[in-house]
Amino acid sequence: MSVTSSRSILTYFSWAFAFTALGLLLSLWVGWSFTGTVQGMWSVFFICLVLSILEISLSFDNAVVNANILKRMDPVWQKRFLTWGILIAVFGMRIVFPVMVVSIAAGTGPIEALKLAVNNPDRYAEIMHVAHPKIAAFGGAFLLMVALSFFFDPDKDEHWFGPIERGCTRCSVMRGVEAALALVIILIVATLYPDGARAEFVTMALYGMMTFFAVEFLGRMLDSNQAGLTAGKAGLGAFLYLEVLDASFSFDGVIGAFALSQNLFVIAIGLGIGAMYVRSMTIALVEREVLSEFRFLEHGAFYAILVLAVIMFIQPLMHIPEVITGLIGVVLIGAALKSSYKGRSTA
Repeated sequence: MSVTSSRSILTYFSWAFAFTALGLLLSLWVGWSFTGTVQGMWSVFFICLVLSILEISLSFDNAVVNANILKRMDPVWQKRFLTWGILIAVFGMRIVFPVMVVSIAAGTGPIEALKLAVNNPDRYAEIMHVAHPKIAAFGGAFLLMVALSFFFDPDKDEHWFGPIERGCTRCSVMRGVEAALALVIILIVATLYPDGARAEFVTMALYGMMTFFAVEFLGRMLDSNQAGLTAGKAGLGAFLYLEVLDASFSFDGVIGAFALSQNLFVIAIGLGIGAMYVRSMTIALVEREVLSEFRFLEHGAFYAILVLAVIMFIQPLMHIPEVITGLIGVVLIGAALKSSYKGRSTA
């Protein structure tokens, strides 16, 4: 790769690099403010760095899926997602979402929940931990539907694992087959839960599936209504779909971050840095048309989503380190890239 090409790729990450520098500097200030020691300051700095790396490793598949939807969007809505959307991702999901979860679970107002995060982080983390099974069931079911909808697509004509994917495409002529399979998976996983938690898991998973259908229906309705304005390209509907999708990707990362720190602001800094890299990767994938050049990259991302959905289902039963989840995604996407290179060389 030439120096010019390398520089052109790096320019996509200029905002991410700037946000990283600002975030890590802010982590030093947060560490000093909460601990008052140099050791505590550098400890917070290291935790933020680790959280950002974990978020980046977990976000390859998120960036690929975002790019796949974004490339079909109207340019105006592309810009809106990459500006407003990233603000929602960084501040909404990394700060507001955990506070709202604690507020609902503890039966207090958002302000009281925020005060709890600052003054009693251990109690705050305990409430988030209790809410984890519900969040994991909801987010896992939504991501499961996202992945299955990709494989059970009657118009899908590109297959990475031929026998499996061709079979899924053939079965897609049956209406609702992906929803039926999702329900089977949910019911099988539910048998692993203790009696007291089984009904709650199934209920939240059903809510996740219903949210997927609602967002998909709303998205299609909104985009069809504005087709004349967008020349048939996706707009507001796709924007809403991407926001819910990004939120589902964020659920497990936000909960898992409490294993490293109970401080809301430390988590927000670390995961926020990772979210900026997702934005940069998404832009690079769209503008450089990487998905069309590497035909199996998208497949690898959806296999990674499928695995992530299952991991979210079983995470409340057995702890699976986020590093493992991230590595699985990296391996699947790496294998897809390798297969794409082979396909190009034999074409």
